[in-house]
Amino acid sequence: MTLHREGNATITISTVLFLIVSFVFYYFLFHTYPAVFWILEIALIVVFGLIISFFRIPSRKYTIDGNAVIAPCDGKVVVIEEVQADEYFSDRRIQVSIFMSPLNVHVNRNPVDGEIVYDQYHKGKYLVAWHPKSSTENERHSNVYRHSNGKEVLTKQIAGALAKRIVNYNKVGSSVKQADEMGFIKFGSRVDLLLPLDAKINVKIGDVAVGGVTVVATW
Repeated sequence: MTLHREGNATITISTVLFLIVSFVFYYFLFHTYPAVFWILEIALIVVFGLIISFFRIPSRKYTIDGNAVIAPCDGKVVVIEEVQADEYFSDRRIQVSIFMSPLNVHVNRNPVDGEIVYDQYHKGKYLVAWHPKSSTENERHSNVYRHSNGKEVLTKQIAGALAKRIVNYNKVGSSVKQADEMGFIKFGSRVDLLLPLDAKINVKIGDVAVGGVTVVATW
């Protein structure tokens, strides 16, 4: 397991604060109230551990399959429905939404190989990620991938009540590889996929997806 570069500043600041607060606890509590010291210190260690875990990149064998659309993030599948596209596309699409909790891996990955033909950041609200309007009203970053077979997939990285920063590495005109990093959402939220209607969906609501591994659909 490694740590993502997006966490460098947060982890550095957290480490400094952890050491300072631990010293203060030790100086004022250890000798007089040892039980209180250990309770607070353990709580501090748990919080510090959670911050570190937000930026983890676990070792995985990623799925590379030209006929597959893989999960762009870790999390639970919360939406599978046919929708009228509201961005880039003018037709109807199958939307698959994956909710990321603060405990999930936060790296986002390209669902397919292809050329980036659309890249757009949208300012917006910070509704909870499972709110029906979060896909259209929350802060979000959208990409469209054009596969070599001519089909296109849209992804939306969507901020939520806790997620306040979306990072996206893709640029229009660039060719990207399936399972390579698309970006990062700090502290969780959700990622939507808008797929062609003839895509065969391989997941169901409630399934736990593994980013870069789980096959969401095939075509």
